[in-house]
Amino acid sequence: MRLFYSPGACSLSPHIVCRELGLDVKLERMDGKTHTLADGRDYYAINPKGSVPALQLDGGELLTEGAVIVQYLADQKPEAGLAPRAGTMERYRLMEWLNFIATDLHKQLSPLYNPKVNDEGKAALKDRFVQRLGVVAKRLEQAPYLMGAAFTVADAYLFTILRWTKRFEIDLEQWPSLAAFMKRMAERPAVKAALAAEGLS
Repeated sequence: MRLFYSPGACSLSPHIVCRELGLDVKLERMDGKTHTLADGRDYYAINPKGSVPALQLDGGELLTEGAVIVQYLADQKPEAGLAPRAGTMERYRLMEWLNFIATDLHKQLSPLYNPKVNDEGKAALKDRFVQRLGVVAKRLEQAPYLMGAAFTVADAYLFTILRWTKRFEIDLEQWPSLAAFMKRMAERPAVKAALAAEGLS
């Protein structure tokens, strides 16, 4: 398998999951400005959406969308417990969290990278993001991870998005449960390895 990524982008989430599972995945870096790979290939020729992550399977099929990719990866080694068994209520709870992170957190914060968004727009996005963070903070007051006592793929996605808050001057220390979560995640060997591999240590 090949994982197409850009350092620090939302592709960090499946990268962490790959390392948690010990999967043999080749990393292919995509330049977010030129949309080219290290060997000069046009990334749009591989993924017409032009975004990362994308996972190319050994049979040649391409999977896109991070929330889907992390579930596919977890299902390759179900015994690791990074996602509940498909069809169970617990799996739907996991999908619930993945969807919340994708729509209420990721998509509130990612437009802030766009220089065309004016200050008023950025302030509104940040306000909405901060409000939604309160939901996550409350959950993490009850358990160390989103699904309870054990790490799942949803935590990899949450960690990835929360890393972006520093750039936009959102101080996670105002939510002790979020700050503790980030410290806990940063100590995981797979997280350390993924950050190092992407030059983010």
